[in-house]
Amino acid sequence: MPVASVWNPFLGRPIFEKALFLGRPLFLGRQSVIRYAKPTTVDEALALLGEARWRILAGGTDFYPAQGAKPFRENVLDINGLATLRGIAETDSHWVIGARTTWTDLVRHPLPTAFDALKQAAREVGSVQIQNVASIAGNLCNASPAADGVPALLVLDAEVELRSVAMVRHLPLEKFILGNRRTELQPGEMVTAIRVPKEAATGRSAFVKLGARRYLVISIAMAAARLTIEDGIVGNAAVAVGSCSVVAKRLASVEAALRGLPVDDALVAAIRSAAMDELSPIDDVRGSAEYRLDAAREIVARAVLGAAGHASNDKAVAA
Repeated sequence: MPVASVWNPFLGRPIFEKALFLGRPLFLGRQSVIRYAKPTTVDEALALLGEARWRILAGGTDFYPAQGAKPFRENVLDINGLATLRGIAETDSHWVIGARTTWTDLVRHPLPTAFDALKQAAREVGSVQIQNVASIAGNLCNASPAADGVPALLVLDAEVELRSVAMVRHLPLEKFILGNRRTELQPGEMVTAIRVPKEAATGRSAFVKLGARRYLVISIAMAAARLTIEDGIVGNAAVAVGSCSVVAKRLASVEAALRGLPVDDALVAAIRSAAMDELSPIDDVRGSAEYRLDAAREIVARAVLGAAGHASNDKAVAA
């Protein structure tokens, strides 16, 4: 794609005349210049990813703060022109959320009640302005232990669609996020969608976030729960907690303890006594490890009660 000049969005001006924008690396005299590309098709984006290393720019709400005042040293692949990656579709087997779908898009889209926790989490992702721009896939690729969307997607058994020139693969979300700022994304790959199996999009769900203040805050702990209930008895239960381990975790012992219980005070009693061995919180400026463990049990109870259709008390798990 020959161009008359190459605009550097980080300097706010063109950097030089007549360069091959999507081809070989750009040079200004002897100085190598980072490449910036904004493809308009997924195939074009994958071709670029297959021939060089790029840092992918989607909504940019984490991209720019993470960069800070440091000079850019990486090629930047801006995927905001990929219209096919934005939106939510229903297939015979899955709900498919495009990688560029924003949190506002998600909130506004009609979805089963099983997605209520995800919609509640969406309203906690920064300000409304952030929600209008930030992409759901970006939240996952950023791989923060405090990523608001992860627990709610975990209780939906979400999987991540990864594409490269050579192949398409699908990974369960719990296998995609490996640790703080680490994912299973391989060179040449990009996330193109998040998929929720239809069998997991059943029942009702709820999300609870604990922070130092009500809005615009990184969580101290957060929990999502999804329950299927028949004749007043819990059939299936899915519970996940974030900000209390290096990655958000499903709580297998809590889920097992809830199955088969009546929807009454037995739910809170089961949560009070169930093990939460998956959690390994840290001490930091937002809270101690001990406080986080206590808070996790409390907000799990509130999320479960919310998914069961009951408003929780101010202190749901108090002994």
